[in-house]
Formats: sequence, structure tokens, C-alpha cells
Amino acid sequence: MAAVKSMNKLYGVCVHAARRTASRLFQHRAFRVGAVQRQQPFDSSLEKPQFPGASAEFVDHLEFIQPNVISGIPVYRVMDRQGNIIDPSQDPQLSKEQVLNFYQKMTLLNTMDRILYESQRQGRISFYMTNYGEEGTHIGSAAALDPEDIVFGQYREAGVLMYRGFPLDMFMAQCYANVDDLGKGRQMPVHYGSKDLNFVTISSPLATQIPQAAGAAYALKRENMNRAVICYFGEGAASEGDAHAGFNFSATLECPIIFFCRNNGYAISTPTNEQYRGDGIAARGPGYGMLSIRVDGNDVFAVYNATKEARRRAVAENQPFLIEAMTYRIGHHSTSDDSSAYRSVDEVNYWDKQDHPISRLRHYMTARNWWSEDDEKSWRKQSRKTVMEAFERAEKRLKPNIELMFTDVYQEMTPNLNKQRDAMWRHMKQYKEHYPFELFDKEPISQ
Repeated sequence: MAAVKSMNKLYGVCVHAARRTASRLFQHRAFRVGAVQRQQPFDSSLEKPQFPGASAEFVDHLEFIQPNVISGIPVYRVMDRQGNIIDPSQDPQLSKEQVLNFYQKMTLLNTMDRILYESQRQGRISFYMTNYGEEGTHIGSAAALDPEDIVFGQYREAGVLMYRGFPLDMFMAQCYANVDDLGKGRQMPVHYGSKDLNFVTISSPLATQIPQAAGAAYALKRENMNRAVICYFGEGAASEGDAHAGFNFSATLECPIIFFCRNNGYAISTPTNEQYRGDGIAARGPGYGMLSIRVDGNDVFAVYNATKEARRRAVAENQPFLIEAMTYRIGHHSTSDDSSAYRSVDEVNYWDKQDHPISRLRHYMTARNWWSEDDEKSWRKQSRKTVMEAFERAEKRLKPNIELMFTDVYQEMTPNLNKQRDAMWRHMKQYKEHYPFELFDKEPISQ
């Protein structure tokens, strides 16, 4: 009998707790109900659909919706290919100093790419991915953000991190996996990250950052922090299931996030006409209830304007935005790829010589007498010297302490990890002639 009374008491406590929880959840959800289309009261006398999943009218003829119901989405641009402003009302009216900063960051990224690409070809680093042709998407979007906004990158957004102030020495440290690397040498090259600059560390699996970014944006909204998230990805990543999950979560939870798709024409070797049948990535936005725009990714001003407005509204209205930046990947996918196997030299040369974001911005500056041929020669020489100095410093630095392979997962080393570490040291000491211990840092590490 006592046991029954105890169970009844426990049941009463649980029911009370459940009711309180439900009440809190209801109150929590109430803050966003005004932004959601409410279900209308059911009225059986009305001859219109009452289904809760969509809003539409009945029709009495059989017709399938055509796949091109959303097609031919225009490409927003500010400058033409000669750097002329098309509509003065769309000119962002940036100062000379701001525009020069754009140009110098874009060309510095280009110079760093060339040097690190060649260093991989010489066997000095293990891997590299260039950003050739996509510099405008990086700098234009990065400039439109607040420094406190959180960035989730894919693996071709080094310019965003550079614009935020990530030093050349740290780019080099990461690619060389030396003792200065913030990731402690555990990642392959170009997998950058910086907690101080709100740039989440890049990981190789494709599109995993998309639902992660949606979650981060929801957290910012819950904290009412007046910040946004921007999530970069390529059109190939948009074919992953993670993209669907991220888009849908961000729309239904009304998250302050910008999904920034770099549509550069190829998912490694797969061209866009083999990736999808719809009108690119921007056409998918309406299906998720997202505001979308397609921009000329080789026009740094168009990218800037679109990102700035999307960021403003994402924070003010708590809703996601999708930007599809049309651009072209001039370089190989990576140093593991030979793009001549699936595209022509003439195709690449067109984008490199006729429609490059760097040359377009240079035309704009030259027309305003903000940049001369002497300025170009001087800056190219100076930027190459700066990159080479950072390159040489990084190459001379020691590798991280070998013990770091086993840290930063558990607060205290587990017996299994201790066993693995002991086995590693026995092996390395037995075959020490194959392991250049003098190249590794030996400073004690804190657990």
C-alpha cells in the first residue's frame, strides 16, 4: 500500500512537472507566433482547401507544375566587365581607402595562392586549394558583415579570413602544420579557423557546416545578440542532404543566417548541368520559404550590396537569406586535381582574361585615377615580398610536439590513450633513424 501511495505521489509530481514544462514551451514559442502564418479556424462551409501544409485554391483541371516554374532568375550586378557603374543608385559609394583595401586583399590572396600552390608542387606542403577567380565573393561578402558575425566556411574562403585580419604567418603556420598552427598540426592544409575572428574551423566532410550554421544562428536568436551567421558552400555541396536540413531548420526556426553559395561551375569535375536540372541554387530558396537573390560573384560591389542588405534584414527580421554568387573556379579543384581532363583551356582563359573580379575592380579604380600602372607594379612586388617572408619563417619553424596527438579530447588521458601513446613511443624509439625528432617541438605541454 505504501508503494502504491509512493507511486501515486511520483505520478502527481511528474504530471505537474510535465504541465509546467508544456507551459514554458508554449510561452517560449509565443514570442515568434506573430511571424508565422497561423492556421485559420476551420470552416466547413467554405469551398477552399483547409489543409494545414500549404495555402492554395482548388482547381478542376489536371496539370502538373513544370520544373521551370521558377527559372531565369536574373543576376544582380553593379559594375559591367569594364568596371563601369551601370546604375548610379546601386553604387555602394565606398571611399577610396575601402576600395583600395578590397583590391589589395584580393590580390594578396591571389599572390599567397600562387606561392603556396607552387610550394605543394615542390613537395614542401602536402596539399593546397587555390581561390583563383572567386576573390570577389570572399572580399565583397566579408566587408558587408559585422566582425562579431559568425562565419562557417567550406574550404575555399581564405579571403574572408584574410579580410578579417588573419595574419599571413598564421595562414602559413596552418599549411605547414608548424608549432604556431592554431590547430596544432592536426588538420590538413587550408583547414583554417580562428576563435578570435569568429571563423569556425573548416572540416573536410562536405556540407556538414550547413546545419551547424543553422544551429548557431538559432542560438544567436535565442540570446537576442544582434548578430548573424554566414555559411559558405559551393553548388556541389547544395546537393548534399545536409543542405536540405540546414535550409529547412533555418526557415522554420526563423534564424538570422545568410546562406552564401559560390556557384563556380564545377563540383570538383562535375559540371553544373550534371548536378541539377532546376535554375541553379537560388531557385530552391522559395521552396524553403527563404528570400533569395542571384548576384554576379565577379562584381565585388554586387556581392557587397547583397550581403549587406541580407545581413541587415536577417538580424532585424530573424529570417534566413540565400545568396547565389555566380562565379568561376579558374584553378584546379585542388592540387589533387587536373582540370584539363574535363574542361578546355579556352574556357579557363576566358574567365581568367575577360571576366576576372580583380581586373574588373582595377578598371573601376583606374577610371577614377585611384590606381596606376606604377601602383600596380609596386604593390605586386611588395605583396610578393611580404608573402615570401611569411613563407620562409613558417618553413623554419618546428613541428608541434608529438604528444599533442593525444590531447584536447579528454580532460584526463584515458587508459586506452595512454596505452596507444606508450606504444607509439616504443615504436619510434626502436626505429628512430626514420623519425626526425629534431624537427619537433619538445616543450612540455599542459594537460
